[in-house]
Amino acid sequence: MAKYRGVDFLLLDDELAQEERLARDAVRAFVQDNVVPVIEDCYEQGRFPLELVPKMGELGLFAPTLPAEYGCAGANYVTYGLMMQELERGDSGVRSFASVQGSLCMYPIYTFGTGEQKRRWMPLMASGRAVGCFGLTEPDHGSDPASMITRARKTDRGFVLNGNKMWITNGSLADVAIVWAKLDGDVRGFLVEKGTPGFTTSDIKRKMSLRASVTSELAFDDCEIPEENMLPGAEGLKAPLSCLNQARFGIAWGGTGAAMACYDAALAYALQRTQFGRPIAGFQLVQRKLARMLTEITKAQLVNLRVGRLLDAGRARHPHISLAKMNALEHALDAARTARDILGAAGITLEHPVMRHLCNLESVKTYEGTHDIHELILGRDITGIQAFS
Repeated sequence: MAKYRGVDFLLLDDELAQEERLARDAVRAFVQDNVVPVIEDCYEQGRFPLELVPKMGELGLFAPTLPAEYGCAGANYVTYGLMMQELERGDSGVRSFASVQGSLCMYPIYTFGTGEQKRRWMPLMASGRAVGCFGLTEPDHGSDPASMITRARKTDRGFVLNGNKMWITNGSLADVAIVWAKLDGDVRGFLVEKGTPGFTTSDIKRKMSLRASVTSELAFDDCEIPEENMLPGAEGLKAPLSCLNQARFGIAWGGTGAAMACYDAALAYALQRTQFGRPIAGFQLVQRKLARMLTEITKAQLVNLRVGRLLDAGRARHPHISLAKMNALEHALDAARTARDILGAAGITLEHPVMRHLCNLESVKTYEGTHDIHELILGRDITGIQAFS
């Protein structure tokens, strides 16, 4: 198997600190040695490679920007982005696992949780010994989470939850679910542990995208949890949205990683595929397609790096992250489609990564804020006018 060298037309490695490059290269090697050899079979079988989770924990892939005192890497945001880029070069499902574990579960526990909640869950999740999921989306409420119907009711012993959550990554794998519900009209966050009476999960089958990922429905039927399982600092819709911002930043880098994988596959194929007496890489139309792919990948890398530096400087705003996610996924999908075209019929098989990435990216473009929603977030920022409720 040829060594993957990445895509770096503008020599952006020169803009990275040594520790950022080392972390990127460690994840790149992990993906090449552990993800790439198994992911095609996992995708075909509809199985997440759970056996990789301990090694991911060892590499510090779960919530890498959080402090080392809880077992995390204590890295900066650019390092986090580079890690997600390399993971999604392997597969969107593997990166999704890491994003949910870190940005959507460990981040809210660290940010909104009690000291006891942090001490209990953070080291376990950082190492991969415990898995989390994030329950915000509902069957009828995706882009409009404020309209959620899941409810929490206060009792003498704690809280009772009733409702359903849908399209939840890691749902049936999770040892703890971060669940968002309305309590007396206000959105609040709760920790619901696996095995709690009244809490059940069911996996969504027959998916044509993110097949190497577990996607579930969560159901709460008079699910009683103790009072200490509320996240005390998580009050209002801004709390879960802040978690989504953490994940969206990683998704921007991840989508770029998938585009890099598609470009790399298309270039290699074009150089060895011979038609009309020469490699198809020698034809003008193919060169034009490769040039466009490279251009958009490079632009996405620049945007992602700039947003990462703004985050590390404490200057980033959430529209910056929306722009990065929206831009990266739009052009990653274009790159995957172009790569599939260059590969011709071979592009639809699992012998090459392109169709798998193409199908995955259709989901990644949609989740954690659809393309349209991110455009409206930017529109609101530009004009000061809210185009949706």
